[in-house]
Amino acid sequence: MNILQSHEMQEGDGVTVRRLFPFHRQHLIADPFVLWDDFTIGSDAGFPTHAHRGFEAITYLFDGSMNHADNLGNDSTVKAGGAQRFTAGTGIQHSEMPGDDGPASGIQLWINLPRSLKTIAPDYQQVDAADIPEHTENGVSVREIVGEHSPLELKTRVHYAEIRMDANSRYTLEVDDELQGILYLQAGTAMANDARLETGTALQLKAGDEVSIQATGNARLMLALGKPHNEAVMLNGGFVD
Repeated sequence: MNILQSHEMQEGDGVTVRRLFPFHRQHLIADPFVLWDDFTIGSDAGFPTHAHRGFEAITYLFDGSMNHADNLGNDSTVKAGGAQRFTAGTGIQHSEMPGDDGPASGIQLWINLPRSLKTIAPDYQQVDAADIPEHTENGVSVREIVGEHSPLELKTRVHYAEIRMDANSRYTLEVDDELQGILYLQAGTAMANDARLETGTALQLKAGDEVSIQATGNARLMLALGKPHNEAVMLNGGFVD
């Protein structure tokens, strides 16, 4: 199994991110996923108004809060454990700025829209922490950010989850035959089959994979699986054509 390494960089206005991908304009490492940023935003930083087109994005928060404001008239704040989703479609202008309750940290994930849906109208959805399903068993808690039981809606078939594991706990996942994606270690240390994951690294997953995870300490992992579109893409800043 291939292990991906994130790289620290600056984005927006003073925001530090650990970027897992992309690093190439016309190659998707984990189709349909376009971008993966593990971010931390201080009170004096953020993402002022900017434009997007051609994809959907989910901002999921671990800590703090984040305000989303856009040219559709949406202006709302999500807190830790919640998520915001926008569908850029033909185009959206928005800002994402931290709230007043300390630094905000989380993951921003971009999901490509298939070519047949690039021209749909832009849209926005917020899902608060209390509305995200969570199941806990044997020291493992799984929060279903996107999936069969989650209210968060996407145009692409995606399973997206936060997995929190106590030290020495175990969890097994099986990848559906139509899906592929990544298992990202956001914090802590863990073994995935025979591969050792360090903070900021991810295991690339393909259809049919079975992965046994053992947390060697308390760990937080993010699982993102999606049905690939198998279409060429052109990445140009905030546009995915």
